[in-house]
Amino acid sequence: MSETPHLSGPFRVGDRVQLTGPKGRLHTITLRENGELHTHNGVLKHELLVGQPDGSVVTNSSGHDYLALRPLLRDFVMSMPRGAAIVYPKDAAQILSQADVFPGATVVEAGVGSGALSLWLLRAIGPSGRLVSFERREEFADVARANVETFLGATPPTWEVVVGDLVESLPDAVAPASVDRVVLDMLAPWECIDAAADALTPGGVVLCYVATATQLSRVAEYIRGTGLFTDPDASETMVRGWHVEGLAVRPDHRMVAHTGFLLTARRLAPGAVPPEVKRRASKSSYGDEDVELWTPGAVGDREITDKNLRKRVREAQKAADGVRGRGGDAVAAAETPDANA
Repeated sequence: MSETPHLSGPFRVGDRVQLTGPKGRLHTITLRENGELHTHNGVLKHELLVGQPDGSVVTNSSGHDYLALRPLLRDFVMSMPRGAAIVYPKDAAQILSQADVFPGATVVEAGVGSGALSLWLLRAIGPSGRLVSFERREEFADVARANVETFLGATPPTWEVVVGDLVESLPDAVAPASVDRVVLDMLAPWECIDAAADALTPGGVVLCYVATATQLSRVAEYIRGTGLFTDPDASETMVRGWHVEGLAVRPDHRMVAHTGFLLTARRLAPGAVPPEVKRRASKSSYGDEDVELWTPGAVGDREITDKNLRKRVREAQKAADGVRGRGGDAVAAAETPDANA
């Protein structure tokens, strides 16, 4: 029987542990009875960690010290197997803030991708909330399910994954005017705005995460054209780290700059007409000739090959099997060095 990972307290069997060894090399393991981490620097027995507090230092068979910490959610999502591109932690934090995702909220998400944003949303809604995630590709849904199970130890009862198109499936999944938040992370979110408007409760928030300025413009104008929402707000988030060592204080040479735009709007009450907002006239209509502008290739959405995707599915499921304790191969997969270390 599998153990559910604990997020605090002494390390216990079933917990995931991030080990920092010689030269800063990272290894993430799942603690097992009689488990061992084998590296070219020696062997570290899992039993040395069981019962130790988070932040402990343990020594392996060759005398090398390892710092043991539970991986943060941001650590996990940056190293987990990916079927589709993930929502980066900096954007996930802004999504939770700008959409005001709260404990007990009913949230609809599309698409689910690799499950990174799903994990943040599940944490925010708590045990009394509900998250319904839509994904068109079964393979991506499989990767997301496995990643969520790997981090949480099991698939939470508050989460439902629907494989299919949101526009077609949303009316069957939720009642009209019952959803608090809708988060759209997809190529053409304007195609889902009408369905989102029907599902949202008055005052509810729709948030769109898009990569390009042309996508941002089109979804903003579509939302305005419905007359069902407040005027949309748009932003992007850039994070710049700093090197701080003594008097050597300077910005890092690299920064996490543009990853995507966030656009939010709130659902109006039925029949409500907001005060007119004066703005300069602009072209706000799009014809059929613009369709090519929104294809994956045109907006830089990199396609993943079927062979590569099948590999990602296997990696994610092996990690989830490690949590369920289904054999030595799965444990070995859970103890491989972090890809981004």
